[in-house]
Amino acid sequence: MAVMVGIFLLVTAEQLPIGLLSQVAGTLSVTPGVAGLLITVPGVVAAFAAPLLPVAVGRLDRRLMLTGLMALMTLASLLGAVAGSFAVLLATRVLVGVCIGGFWAIAGGLASRLVALEQVPRAMAVIFSGVAGASVLGVPAGSWLGEQTDWRIAFAALAGLSLAVTVALWALLPRLPARQPVRLASLGGQFASRGVRVGVSVTALIVVGHFAAYTFISPILQDIAGIPLASVSGLLLLYGGAGLAGNFLAGSAAGRHPYRTVLVIPVLLAVATLAFPWLGRQAPMAIALLMLWGAVFGSISVSLQTWILKSAPNAEAATALMAFVFNLAIGVGALAGGQVVDSIGLSGVLLAAGGLFTLAAGIVARTPSRVVGRS
Repeated sequence: MAVMVGIFLLVTAEQLPIGLLSQVAGTLSVTPGVAGLLITVPGVVAAFAAPLLPVAVGRLDRRLMLTGLMALMTLASLLGAVAGSFAVLLATRVLVGVCIGGFWAIAGGLASRLVALEQVPRAMAVIFSGVAGASVLGVPAGSWLGEQTDWRIAFAALAGLSLAVTVALWALLPRLPARQPVRLASLGGQFASRGVRVGVSVTALIVVGHFAAYTFISPILQDIAGIPLASVSGLLLLYGGAGLAGNFLAGSAAGRHPYRTVLVIPVLLAVATLAFPWLGRQAPMAIALLMLWGAVFGSISVSLQTWILKSAPNAEAATALMAFVFNLAIGVGALAGGQVVDSIGLSGVLLAAGGLFTLAAGIVARTPSRVVGRS
């Protein structure tokens, strides 16, 4: 639970400026476009911190590493709350990126070290529910607090919660000495496993496809489905709730049948996005497709992490690679989606995303189930 809340806060911190962008831009006298760097920078930094930080710390006890990263997160949030210039605030976002990448790279493989073998799927579902929970509760709550008071208060609240989690991690986690210290050579060596190659490729395709389309979900709902702007925030809250439910359902399914679970995910995502330009023109069907999209995407982290842990020669190194790919794919997907929307429109980006999901499904279908153990 302490690790889950840590992930919850880090994902909340990464996305919090989205809802407070106008406030921050006005206070620090920058354009909204420049303020958008508050989202871009931590994502890029997290992508590179994920594989490199475990290498840098070597045999350092993972309990100490996770606690240290949450302490750094506390400092970064506090400095962000009192930042007097945009440059200082942006520098704190670099620290946030380091925390996200490093924490995720280690936390993803902890379940098997914290609980009995038969409890691992449930523990992984709990840990990764922090990702969906941040979308359902963390980001909306932080945005609401900033809107009601000031964006600095939201950052300060994040600092206080991060401090509490720092104490909880130190008090509750056992000693976690590195079993297989991550080396640069071991990062590349993970690709010797076909299961890792497939897992990384499928992750990249799914995450790029998702963020290419989902970045523009508000105009998609308004322009294609005719849903008023005032209803969008409520639907996105339901979308997050569906993702949270999907996370727990997939945690159980992936533990028993990782191959089948990962195969079904891109198939259903392709159905949701490819059908949306036609069936989504009616609001009820658009909402149904959105809920399907949310539930399935909410299952991605725990399902693909299970796939990697069952096929990788070094679980921590493979998890670090997955964190790198996941974070980098977020930025690539949003950037590519913008290009597609500007050139061929909102329906075009849904079809492009569906194409990537279909390709991901094809890669899994051509992979023998034995690469991840039981099908």
